[in-house]
Amino acid sequence: MNDRTSGPERAEHEELARLLPAPAERDLPPGRHLHHKDTLMHLIDEDGDRTTASPRPRLLRPAVLLPAAGLALGGVLLTTLAVTGQDRAPAPSAAATGSLATAPRGAAVLLDRVASVAAKKGEQKVTDDQFVYVRTLQTGSEGELGGPLKLTEPSEREVWMSQKAGPVIDVGLIHEDGSYFPITVGVPDGETPVGYPAGLNRPTYTWLASLPTDPDVLLRRLTTEITRDQDARDTPAKERDQAQDAFDTIGELLRETLMPPKTAAALYKAAAKIPGVTVDSDAVDAAGRHGIGVAHDDTRSGWRTAWIFDSTTLEYLGERSYLIRDTSMGKKGTLLNKSAVLERAVVNALREKPSAEEPSTTT
Repeated sequence: MNDRTSGPERAEHEELARLLPAPAERDLPPGRHLHHKDTLMHLIDEDGDRTTASPRPRLLRPAVLLPAAGLALGGVLLTTLAVTGQDRAPAPSAAATGSLATAPRGAAVLLDRVASVAAKKGEQKVTDDQFVYVRTLQTGSEGELGGPLKLTEPSEREVWMSQKAGPVIDVGLIHEDGSYFPITVGVPDGETPVGYPAGLNRPTYTWLASLPTDPDVLLRRLTTEITRDQDARDTPAKERDQAQDAFDTIGELLRETLMPPKTAAALYKAAAKIPGVTVDSDAVDAAGRHGIGVAHDDTRSGWRTAWIFDSTTLEYLGERSYLIRDTSMGKKGTLLNKSAVLERAVVNALREKPSAEEPSTTT
């Protein structure tokens, strides 16, 4: 049979074949990823109390810590950004943008392989009185507003997220820097606080399992919910980018959650349909692990975000973001954040850690 693939397309296929393992025909080691930091920058009490956070617009951006008085971190999808080693990212390759109907073929092939691996994971039973536990390394960027940024030192963080259907006000708990910080959401409505139900802003295992598994239907569902969320927040049309918003949203859903296998597979296949998704051939996570990335450029803000996968097992390792052009935040190639997932599990109480007997995901 003649091979009708030639030129740049053939070279791309050969390069991807070199980077990727053969499709898995047996179970692979358990593990997947959570990560990224949905920073909530909000005013707090003068005494620096960090225990109450109000939700921000959902669209995710790299974590930026502004140490000026009155600003702090908090939130519903608090994520896990971390970095070790090099403080510069490699020069980014050209991203596919414009009128493409789907991701470039290389990224689509990679995401299809990742989806196949994710689909082989075992289902977990998670009840609404339990908590999803995630342990990560994290960092962000710090500096003055409008000035250059530098990475913070990496630190470990543990998060417990409630699995109640809701609406829930006490969403969970964070342990970092030697202290525990409750995650509390909801805007007071008279005397009655209003919590968050399970959904796009608070993705429980049960809610994630309820999502459609057809990637086209799933992508349309996410796009509809993103648009509804933006309309509710009066987000100007000029600030909307459907492809970037879809990539960010899927990234959020893959981070500090425990993902049902069929849903994870559907999300990766849906990501393959996003215009401008490319392959980042050598990406390093916060724990120093080299892998292959699936990336998308936020041309509005001038940075690239890549989900990082182990190049042999295709397990999700972490994420990184870096500048793709010179901006007030720094020079092209400057890293904004990295992450690494260390462990994920289901536990029965806040502050409880997975035992050796309990099923957990480690990387």
